[in-house]
Amino acid sequence: MARPAAFLDRDGVINAASVRDGRPHPPASLAELGILPGVAEACRRLRAEGFVVLVVTNQPDIARGTARAVDVARINDVLLASLALDAILVCPHDDADGCHCRKPRPGLLLDAADRWDIDLTRSTMVGDRWRDIDAGRAAGVATVFLDRDYRERQPVDEDHRANELITALPFILEHADQGARVL
Repeated sequence: MARPAAFLDRDGVINAASVRDGRPHPPASLAELGILPGVAEACRRLRAEGFVVLVVTNQPDIARGTARAVDVARINDVLLASLALDAILVCPHDDADGCHCRKPRPGLLLDAADRWDIDLTRSTMVGDRWRDIDAGRAAGVATVFLDRDYRERQPVDEDHRANELITALPFILEHADQGARVL
């Protein structure tokens, strides 16, 4: 039977992003990695409620040559070992590559739905940037925007706004439950 998923962006949702000139940037090394408050508890609760918990992250610095894939993988390995996650799915491309997996395109979410037998109608995408919300919309899932007050384009059609992943849990759980009752 298909299960709901919590699709979580990485930088700014799971771990702290470094904000420079009003824009978020990923940690460059393990020394810069900091898991945000409440994230471990939120992931545990989602897993306990039967969710597939997946991180879906754009990491264009790999394509740009400003980050090494091995360093991104090391950070992801620590997150996987520290949190109740099923997987971390990475798009290493930049916009010019035109891939299907770079958010705001929904490729990472749709590929995951096939791989893990996910019920998209009961699933939610949580992100801190407009790209996350647009990817969720394109995949047909509910969306939660964590407003970090970045100086960049903001989403306009998210389903819910929250301050942290842990405070978004009631919405995520209720959305999955409502979808189950409709079926």
